[in-house]
Amino acid sequence: MRVLLFTGKGGVGKTTTAAATAAMAAQGGLKTLVLSTDSAHSLGDALDVEAGAEPTECAAGLFVQQVDAEARLVASWGDIQSYLLSVLETSGLDRLRAEELTVLPGAEEIFALLEVRDQVRSGRWDVVVVDCAPTAETLRLLALPEALEWYLSKLYPVERRVVRALRPMLGQAVGLPLPHQSVLDAADSLHQELLGVQEVLQADTTSVRLVLTPESVVVAEARRMLTSLALYGYRVDAVIANRVFPSGGDAWREGWVAAQREQLANVSDSFAPLPIHQALFQAAEPVGVPSLAEFAKATYAGSDPFAVTSPQDLLGVTRTAHGFEMSVGLPLADRRDIDLTRVGDDLVLSVSGRRRVMALPSALRRCTVSGAKFEDDRLRIAFVPDRTLWSERNGAHP
Repeated sequence: MRVLLFTGKGGVGKTTTAAATAAMAAQGGLKTLVLSTDSAHSLGDALDVEAGAEPTECAAGLFVQQVDAEARLVASWGDIQSYLLSVLETSGLDRLRAEELTVLPGAEEIFALLEVRDQVRSGRWDVVVVDCAPTAETLRLLALPEALEWYLSKLYPVERRVVRALRPMLGQAVGLPLPHQSVLDAADSLHQELLGVQEVLQADTTSVRLVLTPESVVVAEARRMLTSLALYGYRVDAVIANRVFPSGGDAWREGWVAAQREQLANVSDSFAPLPIHQALFQAAEPVGVPSLAEFAKATYAGSDPFAVTSPQDLLGVTRTAHGFEMSVGLPLADRRDIDLTRVGDDLVLSVSGRRRVMALPSALRRCTVSGAKFEDDRLRIAFVPDRTLWSERNGAHP
C-alpha cells in the first residue's frame, strides 16, 4: 500500500498533479483511490467526473472520492456534543449559543483524516492519493492528530476516574449532569481513532509531495512547509515544479524563462537531495483521465512515482558518554526561529510559530536537558540522567 499526500500553495496545480499521479497509477495496473480533503471540491473537475462521498470508479482501476466530513462528525462527536449541550443548557445558556460552543475546532479536518485512515486500512487499494488543502490548512490538518491525542491522553484518564468514583456526590453537589458511559466511550473511541490516524500518516509507505511553481513567493512558502512537515514528523519524498516555461519564443516568454531558471536553481539548492520533477507549462489545461495520465508520465519522466524511498531520520535518540541525545530533523530551519521548552514529561518545540508537544520516552523523562545545538539541519538536545529520579524509579543508576 502506497499513500501519497499532495499539498502546495493555492493555485499552483496541486489538485491537477494529485489527479494526474492517480491516473498514471491506474493506467499502470494499480487499483487506485484519489480523494480530496480540500473544501474547494475541484478534484472532480480535474478528472471531469462527479466526485461523491463514497469511492466511485471513474476509469479502469481508478476511483474518486470527495470526503464528507460532516457524516463522520455526527457519528463520532454526537454523544460528546450532546453531553456538552446539556451542561451548557443547565448553566442557563440558550441552545443556539450552546451549539456554537460545542462545535469541535478543526472538526472537518479531523474527520477527513479518519476517512483517509479507513480507506488505507480497508485493503482495497494499491495506491491512495490524497489531494490536501493548500499549505496552511494542510499543516493544521496534519498537526491535529498528535495534538488532540496528547490532550485526550492527558485529560481522559483523569475524567474517567473522577466520574466513576464521584458520580453520585458530584451530580447532586454541582447540579450539572455528569457524562454517561456512552460519552466516555465516545471520547475513548476518538482517542483510539486519532492514534490510528498517526500510525497511517507516519508510516514508511506514506509521504508528502510538495507542488510549487518557480516563483519566489511560492518557493519561500514551500521551504517553510518542508520545515514544518519535518517538525510534525511527516516525510516529504519529492518536489514537483509545475508550469515551467519551455525555452524559445518572444522576449516576453524568454523573460519568464530566465526568471524561472533562477528560481529552479533556488529550488534545487533548497530541497536537495529530494528529487525535483518539472512539469512544463501545457498548451491546454489537462482535464480528464487520459490527459492527466500523459501529464504525469511527462512530469515523472521515467522514474517510478510509487516506489518507497528510504525513510528519513526525522527523530532519533542515541546513547552518549554523558547520557542521551535526541535529534530532530528540521530542514531549512533558521536557528533564530527555534524555541525549546521542557514541561514535565513533555518537550515543547516551536519553529517559526509552529509548535509541537512531544511526549518524552521513559528514559528521557528521568533526565534533565543539559543543552541544545542546531547544526546540519538538525536540532540536537542533550539529556543528562537525574540520579535521584533514576534511583527512585529503578532502584539503580543508569
